Amino acid sequence: MQQATTQNEYKYPDTTLLVTHYNRSSSLERLLRSFSDLHCHFGNIIVSDDGSKPEHIEKIRSLQSNYTFQLITTPINKGLGNNMNKGQEAVSTPYTLYVQEDFVPYPIFPSKLNDALHFMQTSPEMDIVRFYAYFRYPYLTPVSNGFSKMNFRLLSSGYYKFYMYSDHPHLRRTSFPAKFGRYTEGTKGDVTEYNMMMSFLQKKGTGLFYEDYKGLFDQANSSDEPSTMKRNYWRQSENFMVTFTRHLYRHLKLNYNYFFSKY
Repeated sequence: MQQATTQNEYKYPDTTLLVTHYNRSSSLERLLRSFSDLHCHFGNIIVSDDGSKPEHIEKIRSLQSNYTFQLITTPINKGLGNNMNKGQEAVSTPYTLYVQEDFVPYPIFPSKLNDALHFMQTSPEMDIVRFYAYFRYPYLTPVSNGFSKMNFRLLSSGYYKFYMYSDHPHLRRTSFPAKFGRYTEGTKGDVTEYNMMMSFLQKKGTGLFYEDYKGLFDQANSSDEPSTMKRNYWRQSENFMVTFTRHLYRHLKLNYNYFFSKY
């Protein structure tokens, strides 16, 4: 749990802030500044860079004069899986707060992180606490303070039930890879995330979901530093037939992979 030295200052000695970064140093600066403005102090801050351009690396190194963090680099881009793995391997605290560089915490976040750490410390079976999502997880049991337990109900309708794990901001135990494995390397970012999601389900992961899922972080992409995740027409189109086909495909794929693929 955090230790509050004043009403507005928060210390998390048992938690490392892990940030993955790629060619968005201004976004990274905004994220670090936001946590500093909220007076959040972590046991460590690790920035894991995925082979960014020299000008971004130069700016990141200049940020170390204002913000204390450990920078882990690689000479070439190796993808999300490698970036997550090398960053996580450097964490030595019991808990990891994972946030991508394009997110910004709202002022309420420190108190909710305190709640999440309390849940983790009092419930040894808890693997993850999710702070952000694009949609509400469909099967939830209220716990307290806006958090609910995610329930994977295989026989329930719909396929959103499979999305218990997400790469969006979350708190996890640093021992997470020991239970669910390392992130898949050498694949696209969405495949890496999908594989971890399936591993989380097959290995009976448990977690909490913050029901006001847009109320703790803003995903603040800008025209100067847009998202580096590219989506194709199949994933983005709102055409009725494309949408119907996409949902049917996902329903069949998710069920097949859960039952017949090993992660």
